[in-house]
Amino acid sequence: MKNSYDFSKGVKNPYAKRLKKQVTIRLAEDTIGYFKAQGAKAGIPYQSLINLYLADCVGRQKKLSIHWG
Repeated sequence: MKNSYDFSKGVKNPYAKRLKKQVTIRLAEDTIGYFKAQGAKAGIPYQSLINLYLADCVGRQKKLSIHWG
């Protein structure tokens, strides 16, 4: 290991704005089960699948529509 390193030609991380933030949310067990099953079928972690779904909602500017039965 060197005593010092030269970072003068370093490049800023282009993905720094895309980093993920850990949050805690409460989800119904059947909702988690659904995304776990879909994630298993797709071969990706269910948390990533939930993130992809929410990111798609953001990208499409989906508006919330709630209909109480």
